[in-house]
Amino acid sequence: MLPALNRLRSSKDFARVTKTGYRATTASLVLYLKVDAQLQTEPQIGLIVSKVVGGSVTRHRIARQLRHAAHEYLHEIPPHSHLVVRVIKSEGNYREELREGITKISKKEAKK
Repeated sequence: MLPALNRLRSSKDFARVTKTGYRATTASLVLYLKVDAQLQTEPQIGLIVSKVVGGSVTRHRIARQLRHAAHEYLHEIPPHSHLVVRVIKSEGNYREELREGITKISKKEAKK
């Protein structure tokens, strides 16, 4: 589970990250990363799981799986950053795709 310090909650932050951040896609996920030195030092992660993926029970199950997986990969996310994970399909191994997406997006940010 993600600690409260690492959860992205503000709709303004979600909008800023998805519109101006780096983007990486996998088969079932789209990840957005925004690095800003003025943000708090701990990375924050937010999830978007739309109704296209399934009903309420399905969406919440996927969100729980992603929060648990995100906690494992927290050390791979750059400090001073916000990461938004959008689920676009209800299939696949989210844990493996999250690792793949974080690797891709971290490489993009490093090339900056």
